[in-house]
Amino acid sequence: MFDIIIVGGGSAGCVLAARLSEDPATSVCLVEAGPADRSVLIHCPAGLALLAKNGAANWGFQTVPQPGLNGRRGYQPRGKVLGGSSSVNAMIYLRGQHADYDGWAAAGNPGWSWNDVLPYFKRSEHNERGADAWHGSGGPLNVMDLRSPNRFGPVFVEAARQAGYPVNDDFNGATQEGVGLYQVTHRNGERCSAAKAYLTPHLGRKNLQVVTDAHVLRVLMDGRRATGVELRQGGATRTLQARREVVLSAGALQSPQLLMLSGIGPGAHLQQHGIAVQHDLPGVGRHLHDHVDVVQVVDAPGVTDLFGLSLPGAWRVLQGIFEWRAHRRGMLTTNFAEAGGFLRSSPEIDRPDLQLHFVIGKLVDHGRKTVFGHGYSCHVCLLQPQSRGSVTLASADPTAPPAIDPAFFAERDDLDRLVRGFKLMRHILGQPALAGVRGRELQASAEAVSDAQIETFVRNHADTIYHPVGSCRMGPGPDDVVDAQLRVHGVQGLRVVDASIMPSIVSGNTNAPTIMIAEKAADLMRAAA
Repeated sequence: MFDIIIVGGGSAGCVLAARLSEDPATSVCLVEAGPADRSVLIHCPAGLALLAKNGAANWGFQTVPQPGLNGRRGYQPRGKVLGGSSSVNAMIYLRGQHADYDGWAAAGNPGWSWNDVLPYFKRSEHNERGADAWHGSGGPLNVMDLRSPNRFGPVFVEAARQAGYPVNDDFNGATQEGVGLYQVTHRNGERCSAAKAYLTPHLGRKNLQVVTDAHVLRVLMDGRRATGVELRQGGATRTLQARREVVLSAGALQSPQLLMLSGIGPGAHLQQHGIAVQHDLPGVGRHLHDHVDVVQVVDAPGVTDLFGLSLPGAWRVLQGIFEWRAHRRGMLTTNFAEAGGFLRSSPEIDRPDLQLHFVIGKLVDHGRKTVFGHGYSCHVCLLQPQSRGSVTLASADPTAPPAIDPAFFAERDDLDRLVRGFKLMRHILGQPALAGVRGRELQASAEAVSDAQIETFVRNHADTIYHPVGSCRMGPGPDDVVDAQLRVHGVQGLRVVDASIMPSIVSGNTNAPTIMIAEKAADLMRAAA
């Protein structure tokens, strides 16, 4: 028996568990399906490259076939480990645009405007540049400039400047637009995940219990009240009881799945799977959306200070291992996506709708394919997609993956803007700053010259950049799932706290906003206690 049970030990769950257990009179249980975050591949920043290949600490979901991707199934990696996706991501610290949050408030969610959420961003943050009007100091999440940056990040920034874009040294400041180097969630040359930032320092609290390798099967209900969870651990099924609240922080793909497995969701869909309807809530699993993204890859033979598979490259990595182990410095402190920017696909729109990630290696198929030789890559993703998809049950089996349909390019305008974005990205990579590399664009994209050819390339190669949101949307309407306090509509003692509650996706990477959501949720829950 606990006061509060949190399902999902990812970015939101770790924050909630740490904040709510600050009160010694509140007993908290955090349940994570994956293992503890002990792997050196998690803590060494460059380890993410091997994590992508070996599939460890990763749910490794796939989408249903996507008509917009010429029938391909998209890849949906999600962290399955303490720290969740913050333990396996590329560690970029971004909040999005001020207008994103003002849009949330305007959609009927009081308390979620930019001015409302900025204090929570600052509370969570310890920015090594120091505190100012935009940034915090002394928070759990360490944010810093890369310790040992690769020389090609500034080269990319110079190329973008030559293409006419302004240089921005703080994407989380007064304005987001421009190009620059990303800040990262590192501390002393190691990854600073939500688990390391929030949870690890407090594992000795007597009122905090962390349960790993435990798959939650469903939320237990007494009528319209959540009373606990049923989970499977080590082959045994057991139940945990919650005196006050159950919180789902399982992410945009699994929080709606858990609601539906528990009988909360679209009634007809639940009945199709033989699940007794506890509460007919049609919005559960609807409105899923994501940042759709496509990558241009450039081969740069012999440029061994870019990452790549070669004998000189292997020797550099071996040296890097010793340097990281001894000093927590060197090439293995990279997050690979060291630089980027925010652009407008058309001059007449009022804010950036494209994001670039410049990667200091050749990235093919999410890093899962082995590519020999050295080179670099650049992503372009669409920040404010109009397409909306769904998460539904593929099976009533709680251990089966959900059916994930982000509906990429269901809206034609999304495709048109990404085609324009690809052309802008190619223009930047063609500037004199990068000419000395003598790189060659890989054939798959190099042959795409006309808009129609680029569209074909995009349909054949685009996929997520790992930011699914919206499937338990916050709002006051009949298709919304939680209210502005993140309480599930029509159910007592149950909240959802993760990226699934975003009414619309933020204009950037979603990890810092998810941590902010949990910081705010902790205050909402304390106020309600």
